[in-house]
Amino acid sequence: MHALPAIAATSYLLGSIPFGFLLVLLFRKQDIRAQGSGNIGATNVVRSGAKWLGAFTFLLDAGKGCAAVLLAEVIVGRLRGAPPREALALAVLCAIAGHVFPVWLGFKGGKGVATAFGGFLAFDSRSALASFGVFLAVAVLTRYVSAASILAAAALPFFALWFVRESAGPPVRILIAACSALVIARHWQNMLRLARGSEHRFGQPRPPAA
Repeated sequence: MHALPAIAATSYLLGSIPFGFLLVLLFRKQDIRAQGSGNIGATNVVRSGAKWLGAFTFLLDAGKGCAAVLLAEVIVGRLRGAPPREALALAVLCAIAGHVFPVWLGFKGGKGVATAFGGFLAFDSRSALASFGVFLAVAVLTRYVSAASILAAAALPFFALWFVRESAGPPVRILIAACSALVIARHWQNMLRLARGSEHRFGQPRPPAA
């Protein structure tokens, strides 16, 4: 048995666990998809008024990305299949895809930022922390979480390929670029609002839906 299909399947299923949806449903008896932006991620959970649940959502969403990579290492060790870097990059991508397109919620999930962060912490912590630095800088300067997420995701492939360049062949480069592209693509509505000047700044009350 080749390792890649097993890694792809397990990573997707881990990523598809909708922690934001489950936590808000469990503790507040509400559907987070009916609040704020409708997103199941940590930012919308915080904006719904549940800051501590938002923090847990971020940690758990990051944790499932990290767990996918660690599990991929176990699978590669047992099945002796794909080269490690290729297998681990695939695990990150599939975990993000699971979060973005969770089978349990009709393939309508979050934007994959926290899951990507956790996955790359396990894949190469230096690239994850460097990208997080970009996120913090942009978020502090602009208070646009979306802009910070987009720019951090855009910077991630450059950091990752710099730090792992000696072991990053073409498949690894493609997979890392796909991780970044998926996160950025999920922010297309935010990019439109940023261009129009109507994007919501963190810390400001969200205007009621029309």
